[in-house]
Amino acid sequence: MKIYDFVGAPNPKKVRIYLAEKGLQIPLVPVNIVTGENRTREFLAKNPAGGLPVLELDDGTCLPESLAIIQYLEELNPSPPMIGTTPLERARVRSLERVAELGVLYPVATYFQNTHPFMAQRVPKQSPDAAENAKAALGRSLKLLDATVGKGPFVAGPRPTIADCTLWAAYDFAEFAGIPLGQLAPEAKNLAAWHAGFRERPSAKA
Repeated sequence: MKIYDFVGAPNPKKVRIYLAEKGLQIPLVPVNIVTGENRTREFLAKNPAGGLPVLELDDGTCLPESLAIIQYLEELNPSPPMIGTTPLERARVRSLERVAELGVLYPVATYFQNTHPFMAQRVPKQSPDAAENAKAALGRSLKLLDATVGKGPFVAGPRPTIADCTLWAAYDFAEFAGIPLGQLAPEAKNLAAWHAGFRERPSAKA
């Protein structure tokens, strides 16, 4: 199997963090979205939406969407567990991963789409109001996560999970987008501690 990847985008980053935490060695095939490689007929045959990452199995089956890829790989490689080992753990991990995705990564992407010069020719119209609304939503989500995470070393408890993968990808993308999350919620000390700790993990550089 192999994974079609693009360095710089948050969803491929999420999967690379997961692979590093699991110790999985899967070949990565770079696809340059800046030059439009993801819009070629060959790539669209693998994922008609043109998005990355895409997992291609040995029989040619292609699986898009980062979370679906992670869950597929988790079922094949359950140890170390990254989605929990009990029904309650799995529910908590998936819940926090969704908060990180919808509450943090999605608003960061909205801010990026409406402010970054790279997107100016790629969206119908950039909206300063949409960017400011995204920043406000980010502040609220960060406060919520800060209270939920508490003082644990990881987002969902004593060990890293897919929630950490998504949240780190969101923080990493926010730096690229020029929106410092620490300044939006300076009172979020638990998240600041998590961020400082996770930054030191080898997977953060994946």
